[in-house]
Amino acid sequence: MDTTWKNYSKGGHSMGAIEQDGYRFEVEYSLSHQKGALHVYKDGEFIEELAFPFTGEKPNEEEINTLVDTYLQDKL
Repeated sequence: MDTTWKNYSKGGHSMGAIEQDGYRFEVEYSLSHQKGALHVYKDGEFIEELAFPFTGEKPNEEEINTLVDTYLQDKL
């Protein structure tokens, strides 16, 4: 699937957002806790938060893309 990353500035650590199939996935993470979250929005309305662990300086973009693809496959 074609993934579009867009930058949205927020407080804390943010990787921006992914817009795909009418959903927006805002990516935020805590470096000290090595935990990240995808905040899922549809038509501007918050749907849910998908938490995930990671290692290193920031979450891996390919792993996030896989989470997004899996989420969309389950919803569509």
